[in-house]
Amino acid sequence: MPIEIMVAEDDPKLAEVLRRYLEREGYRVTVLGDGRRAIDTARQRPPHLLILDLMLPVVDGWDVCRVLKRETDIPILLLTARSTQDDIVLGLDLGADDYVTKPFGPRELMARVRATLRRRSAVTDAAAGPIVVGPLVIDTDRHLVKLDGAAVECTPAEFRLLEVLAGTPGRVYTRAQLLDRLHGFSSYITERTVDGHVKNLRKKIERDARQPELLLTVYGVGYKLELPDLDAR
Repeated sequence: MPIEIMVAEDDPKLAEVLRRYLEREGYRVTVLGDGRRAIDTARQRPPHLLILDLMLPVVDGWDVCRVLKRETDIPILLLTARSTQDDIVLGLDLGADDYVTKPFGPRELMARVRATLRRRSAVTDAAAGPIVVGPLVIDTDRHLVKLDGAAVECTPAEFRLLEVLAGTPGRVYTRAQLLDRLHGFSSYITERTVDGHVKNLRKKIERDARQPELLLTVYGVGYKLELPDLDAR
């Protein structure tokens, strides 16, 4: 089955260029010119990847990303002329998987498309059912985290971080590895972003965030999700 990619871009010339790039790589492409049609079409026929321009008419790209990430697990690659760190971080915090800034070259775009699809494929292959690590349950199908049976509210980035760590409990991931799994390569997102996600998660899943038992720091290396001593909890 060919991989289906949806392009939400209101500039007809750029949309046609994107179509040619993608079809040359063997992808099946649907092009839409406004955010409302992108939402409606993605709900009815979810693509393997959505390439989303932020400056769309009717419904802008921010709201398209917000709605679809709340309802689906469609990977989203942002197209943006806004290259400031705050704008990019906002898009990623809304759940976008990666971004490309305009103007861009075809090789960069195709590399990011392949990397985004590869990351999502790896997660899908590991997601045959809920991941259980001690008192934590990470349900990838329902995009839900539970701790001792109680729901834990997580941002999309926090959920992906738990998903990666829980896939191989006890394995140590460097900050760079986690950054790549969460956001892909970016000169605007630093490894301190991972530290921020970890800090916020500890407040939500640890009995005492200052003395974590689950989400542990391996000093000089990175982080791991440890199987806890249940008798001690």
